[in-house]
Amino acid sequence: MKVEDAASEYAHHLAEVRRLSPATVRAYRADLASLAQLCAGTELADVDLEVLREWLWQATRRGDARSTIARRTAAARGFFSWACETGAIGDDPSLRLVAPKRGRSLPQVATSDTLSSVLARLETAAGDGDPVALRNHAILELLYGSAVRVSELCGLDVDDVDPERRTARVLGKGSKERVVPFGLPALRALDAYLVRGRPALLSRRAGDAQARVESAVFIGARGARIGSRAVYDLVSRELGPELGAAVGPHALRHSAATHLLDGGADLRAVQEILGHASLGTTQIYTHVSNERLVASYRLAHPRA
Repeated sequence: MKVEDAASEYAHHLAEVRRLSPATVRAYRADLASLAQLCAGTELADVDLEVLREWLWQATRRGDARSTIARRTAAARGFFSWACETGAIGDDPSLRLVAPKRGRSLPQVATSDTLSSVLARLETAAGDGDPVALRNHAILELLYGSAVRVSELCGLDVDDVDPERRTARVLGKGSKERVVPFGLPALRALDAYLVRGRPALLSRRAGDAQARVESAVFIGARGARIGSRAVYDLVSRELGPELGAAVGPHALRHSAATHLLDGGADLRAVQEILGHASLGTTQIYTHVSNERLVASYRLAHPRA
């Protein structure tokens, strides 16, 4: 079997059997397409460790980030492990492939005062009843109030929201479902949008197309389910100037997690809210909180 054919089958396996997110499948598909290009016409069984090292070295010379090279290494390991399991090859050449250590950067976090200011401004804009303004306010309140991922927010259906319990059922990575709580400000913004904003946005698309999106909570300007790109643009426009940097919806997720820990929330409870499979992933937010603790100590303690 040629490398390119095997890579295509593996991408199908990731999407249909392992049910990885479309973004992850796209990234791995692109990584393996690059490997297939290097090994054009080569049999999968003929790919050895030196070929894989050359592939990663090319990425290094191009200036690819360490995180990108680490992901490529993971893609290769998964690919050849799968090939061994299916009997396509006998030996796994990726076993001794070493990934570079990822540089661990702390997430961008907005202060609670900054977010209060941004959300108050959006609430004022929504006061006139404009459907887009109502939707935008509800989106940012829910992103911050529940710490959901942007894909989870865009995938929300009306039946997923329980106003009485102030919870939302979301579908996270690996098609894992969880229930996340949100607060009263998010509930008020969401209720105002669902009553006054969403019907107006839905009316912008008629016929069968409208029926296909009638279950979606958040509707785009043209009447379809809102996409991640539109939410990125919204957050960048509203929050970016406050932080002096290009930010996306994850900045609200990072901020929510950090503020929960700052307020005394249990780390495992935050892990559950965020939907992290590993507690180690959640622990990065303790570093953010610790940095603030050290900064406060140095400012306030006479012996600092």
